[in-house]
Amino acid sequence: MRIGLLVSGNLGFTVLERMKELYQVEFILTDKKSNTIIDFCINNKIDYFSGNPRNGNAYPFVSNKSVDLIISVNYLFIVEKDIIDLPTILAFNIHGSLLPKYRGRTPHVWSIINNEKFTGITAHKIDEGCDTGDIIEQIKVEITNDDTGATILNKYAQHYVSLIETVILKIKTNSVSFLKQDNTKATYFGVRTPEDGKINWNWQKERIYNWVRAQANPYPGAFSFYENEKIIIDEIVFTDYGFNSDMDNGLILSINPLLVKTSNGVIELTVVRNKELRIKEGFKLI
Repeated sequence: MRIGLLVSGNLGFTVLERMKELYQVEFILTDKKSNTIIDFCINNKIDYFSGNPRNGNAYPFVSNKSVDLIISVNYLFIVEKDIIDLPTILAFNIHGSLLPKYRGRTPHVWSIINNEKFTGITAHKIDEGCDTGDIIEQIKVEITNDDTGATILNKYAQHYVSLIETVILKIKTNSVSFLKQDNTKATYFGVRTPEDGKINWNWQKERIYNWVRAQANPYPGAFSFYENEKIIIDEIVFTDYGFNSDMDNGLILSINPLLVKTSNGVIELTVVRNKELRIKEGFKLI
């Protein structure tokens, strides 16, 4: 099998290493910031293109390439017809959700925020839409109460290569089948930036808990402001500490432990990054 890989980030690099061991990797498409992937290509003499491939930008690079499969993993860009039509057999992507739910970017983070109990990864045919192609195979992954965005990605990493190998085996044995996505059940979530992590203290404590753990270290983190100083929060726990419902949400009720009032209970901030802040009781997080 001659393969072209579209990969970015750590997950993409993990897959690249394994695919290089198993198959004939003809070329790589990646982004300019995936330096580990770029260095691997240089050291292993693999042709690569870095940057946005859209609007025909990558066509001069791929036009003389001949591959049986294109496999996309954690790739940052939606690809167009010039790349989709390149392989002789199939172009497929591995997406980090159980499609058609959670199309779009960082689906595992959104799954935690939305209190899902399961997520997963989907192998699907690449079309010109965003994660809209026919489903080939899926693996279901449990979200436990203490999972973070990072731990879910670690769970995914255990399955990516095996899912790719399952699809390739089905192709080799002519047993691959395609299931059209039910668009009436589709959900889409957009890209997240570090600035999107601000906590709304009017939320219920359960949503704040999911918000914090979904973005915990090594991610940029959920945050609030104390006296115009940004405080990044990586872990909270629920408490049975008493409160008056008339109190402002975000009110600091205790310093040691650090207790904050929410709309339906008091939470303890157990892990914060800026420990040097001198927080005072009776002030508010906003």
